[in-house]
Amino acid sequence: MTTQSKAEGRSHPIPLLRRWKMVLDGCNIPELELADGVTRWLVISRACVFSMSLTSGLIGLLIAAERNNVAWGPGLLAVLGVILAHAANNLINDWGDVRQGVDTEDYPRAQYSPHPILGGLTTPNRLLLAALILNLVDAAIMLYLFSLWGITIVWFAVAGLLLSLSYTTFLKRAGLGELTALIVWGPLMIGGTVFAASGQTPDFATWMLTLPYGLIVASVLVGKHIDKAKEDKERKVNSIPVVIGVDRALILNKISFVLFYVIVVSLVALELTGPWILLTFLAFGRLRTSWKIYSEPKPKKPPEGFTVWPLWYVSWAMYFNRQAGEYFVLGMLLNIATPFVLNLF
Repeated sequence: MTTQSKAEGRSHPIPLLRRWKMVLDGCNIPELELADGVTRWLVISRACVFSMSLTSGLIGLLIAAERNNVAWGPGLLAVLGVILAHAANNLINDWGDVRQGVDTEDYPRAQYSPHPILGGLTTPNRLLLAALILNLVDAAIMLYLFSLWGITIVWFAVAGLLLSLSYTTFLKRAGLGELTALIVWGPLMIGGTVFAASGQTPDFATWMLTLPYGLIVASVLVGKHIDKAKEDKERKVNSIPVVIGVDRALILNKISFVLFYVIVVSLVALELTGPWILLTFLAFGRLRTSWKIYSEPKPKKPPEGFTVWPLWYVSWAMYFNRQAGEYFVLGMLLNIATPFVLNLF
């Protein structure tokens, strides 16, 4: 009897909105075969990591606002665009990795979450079609922004697309995947959103402001590649942990966590932004937890409720990333709001 026939006539035991939240928080949901189409596509597209693109986009939008030069409509369209680009990249990455023989049933990608193709959630052609539709929507957003601001926005969009396509075919095999993440989620997404929201090419201060969050997005990818280092080495995928070794990669991520704060403090000290981004220090408790995890061997089995096993270190990099990113966004908001509040008195 097939999974589909077993599922016929049964409803999912988890309410709809809670279902979506579970997928966004933990990438998985029990009894996925009973879930609605939206839930299934949230799993297929790995929507649990979209918070990184949302955060990058919001940081860019708020940088433009802090400089009193923001068009909110185009800026919000750019934020939507970077999230859709992230989704399309995930779909193309899964399609390409199956084609190249990287993703197999015994590879971590097919174990921590149902693989769109190997898990029977969709077909290769439908996966590509979905990626094409997302890219066409992004192209429409790009053309609208081009009509407002000119050719520069096209360079941002095309650079992001080329890096996305090159990631699966070349960059991650050449030890450049982690650097690509820093560039894409830092200067390209944040700097590109600044331009989309203002029509002005980012200046030195803006480029510097793109670095701290881009850095801790790259740390998430380093963590994921630590978890897959053994399998990647067998498949000749030369990620940073494969190239420098897992122990050094663990240290590299610790350095990245600390460097995030060094850059944040420097940005405030150099008066490149307001002091409220120091709120990111409220995420220091998560850094301490992640630091402890990175200093200990991976456990033999997952803790109760852990949803993405056999991945481990990536979860704790993401654990820090999410809260640090949230406080960065909140700090930027307060940087913008403070002058208005002070002017009331």
